[in-house]
Amino acid sequence: MPKIAHPHITSDPKICGGSSIISETRFPVRSVVAYVLYHGLTPEELVARFPHLTLAQVHDALAYYYDNREEVDRELAENPEEKVRRQS
Repeated sequence: MPKIAHPHITSDPKICGGSSIISETRFPVRSVVAYVLYHGLTPEELVARFPHLTLAQVHDALAYYYDNREEVDRELAENPEEKVRRQS
């Protein structure tokens, strides 16, 4: 199966350790997944909380997750949000 393009998602080894992020931000896909799927925020609530994100970006991040679930789940396990926040 060919890799599916996600126009709002990128990765750069210099940003977030190369994890998938929303383009032109430092916002990891794993954070979108954590907020929406694990903490119960709607995509609209996430955009209200982080106004530099667009609804299209959030939905593309969720689509990226469903297309690359193993990768993002591994990133979530390796980088729980609590650990990331303590290091900031």
